[in-house]
Amino acid sequence: MGFLPQDFSSFISSRCDRADFIQSWLKGHGVESTRVAIDGKNHILVQFGAGAYNPRFRIKTVVAHHDRVEGSPGANDNSAADWQLMNWAVYLKNYPNFHNVRIFFTDGEELGWNTGVAEQGAFGIAATFQRLGIKDDVYVFDACGRGEVPVLARLNLGPKTPSSFVKTANDLYVRTQEILKAASPGRWMTLPVPYSDNASFLACGIPAVAITMLPADEASLYARMITKDKNLESNVLNRECTKEQRLKENVPDFSYKEHLPLTWRLFHSEKDNEESLSPVSFSVMENILRILAESKTPA
Repeated sequence: MGFLPQDFSSFISSRCDRADFIQSWLKGHGVESTRVAIDGKNHILVQFGAGAYNPRFRIKTVVAHHDRVEGSPGANDNSAADWQLMNWAVYLKNYPNFHNVRIFFTDGEELGWNTGVAEQGAFGIAATFQRLGIKDDVYVFDACGRGEVPVLARLNLGPKTPSSFVKTANDLYVRTQEILKAASPGRWMTLPVPYSDNASFLACGIPAVAITMLPADEASLYARMITKDKNLESNVLNRECTKEQRLKENVPDFSYKEHLPLTWRLFHSEKDNEESLSPVSFSVMENILRILAESKTPA
């Protein structure tokens, strides 16, 4: 695709060691990174010099998973967001002021699909944050390479969630809406979105939001389906359940798939390829990330 760099094809090649690729690419562009191994997963952490951080403001941990399902190029799930954050890291390296950003490229996000959130690679990171008392604002970007509408995953906390955490999580959710309003005026939505790495952080009591992208027609149709079918939202969110739980509760696996946006139905297949991506997504994401770097919340 003309708007994608040649290296992108190498990144989605079935032969690519993606963790090595990311670190090598970053180093070639002057950005140092660290390999973080937790529970057999290979995460990549990008932190910047001391001048990039101000302790009077909250740290922003920004996350995109680099793993993919075997047999799929994973161009949108999740190579596009990886690439967007890699370029953003280069931008942040020369940022003229503090930005309070650290970036994790996580491994093992796809493992939580049938086995539950504790098997997700990011769960090890989130559990470490919890143990160390780290309460960052966590922004997860997943499938951000197709469409022009940024979609903020609707915040869905259980009835037993402590009120103090509900307040903190909702505050991040509202602040994220302000970022999307500024980055894409009049062209953003909040919708139920299958859990990504945000599930791991939420499960460990750490505020987290997830952002994805959809074509406008798909987002609008999905919003109408959510309004019409009262069971669709709970089925979309059943990714946090194990396969055994879904069987026990008689929730047919993917029985709702035909009601999902086409973009999501391409996941985990050979059709999640370069041809499915759109240049406008990368432009919108550049705006979102720029404004995210500028945003500052008192600690």
